[in-house]
Amino acid sequence: MPHLPSSKDHPTHLVLDWTQWVWPGPRRVFSEDELARAGQQPWPVSIDYYVLSNVLVLLAINYREMSRHWVLLICIAAMALTLGVLGLARILWRHPSRRRLNLISYGMAFSVALVVALLGRPLLAEQAAQYGRVVKFFAVFGLSVFLVVYTSFLFLTVIRVQQIEARLRELDEQAHALKLARRLATAQMQPHFLFNTLASVQHWVDTQDPRAGGTLRAFTQYLRATLPMFERESLNLAEELQIVRSYLEVMQARLGERLRWELEIEPGLEAVTVPPGLLLTLAENAIGHGIEPALRGGRVVVRAWRQDQQVVLEVEDDGMGLSSAEPVERLGLSNSRDRLRQLHGDQASLRLLPRAPGALAQVQIPWPAAGASA
Repeated sequence: MPHLPSSKDHPTHLVLDWTQWVWPGPRRVFSEDELARAGQQPWPVSIDYYVLSNVLVLLAINYREMSRHWVLLICIAAMALTLGVLGLARILWRHPSRRRLNLISYGMAFSVALVVALLGRPLLAEQAAQYGRVVKFFAVFGLSVFLVVYTSFLFLTVIRVQQIEARLRELDEQAHALKLARRLATAQMQPHFLFNTLASVQHWVDTQDPRAGGTLRAFTQYLRATLPMFERESLNLAEELQIVRSYLEVMQARLGERLRWELEIEPGLEAVTVPPGLLLTLAENAIGHGIEPALRGGRVVVRAWRQDQQVVLEVEDDGMGLSSAEPVERLGLSNSRDRLRQLHGDQASLRLLPRAPGALAQVQIPWPAAGASA
């Protein structure tokens, strides 16, 4: 769930909250799923270059002040400490949290103080007169370095938390927009089919044509099957085929002997997931642009079978065919292609191919993604 601001996040509350003085940092804690979803940005290597170059400059500036006996050890220790700090910064980058920030920072300070306490006195035993000043220098220097590193870690954690929160909000907004677009695309399907069917039923009722009863029953069955799909992100193939069957029965009642249709479905594909109305749109295009314009009518065949790691879905008609070598990208096909991409990504495809006579719409869906249980 996205993080919602509360009274605890108000600036006044942060000032009054004494824990922020000794245990500072953002309160937001990300789950592993949230980090995997939005926290995959790579570590900015430019930070490494910036910090290492500054440490080298500081060593060069203070080179003359260093003892010749300790200069190499000091340089090695400084670079090792810098690399260690950068390594800890990467940990905070991958898993930013208030707890981890303070544990790392205070743990680092304790470790450095312990090393100085254990090794400092033996190394300077021969210079007891200068020991007090040396300890004071290292104490001030170490505290300064600690404050700089701690402040840097704090800013890094706060900025990183805000970055991940912003990315999560962006992903949530994208998912919401895709959901709305999916519903809009589904709602745009077949408006003329609905109006034409209602007009036909009304005309047959007025003229007491016996086709009115059968068409109305098939149309009611079609509506019962299709209306629930407006709230669904996907349907299994069995549900989609039931909708297609209802649609073809309505069109059979309207067109009579001018329409012949078949379903050729390989067993075992019932759980394959497809965007709602995918085959329905292809069947509607086949009849509306292929069969209805042809005086002789024609035949529509809906097929589904597995081919290696792909599921192939086809809607073929022997009607008027395509008007040119480059088929027109109609709204229904464009919406279907977009919804197919949203559900299965770039591994899915939809093609419209010419036939003699007629046309073939072919969909390919990856089997692993499509074979999940509904």
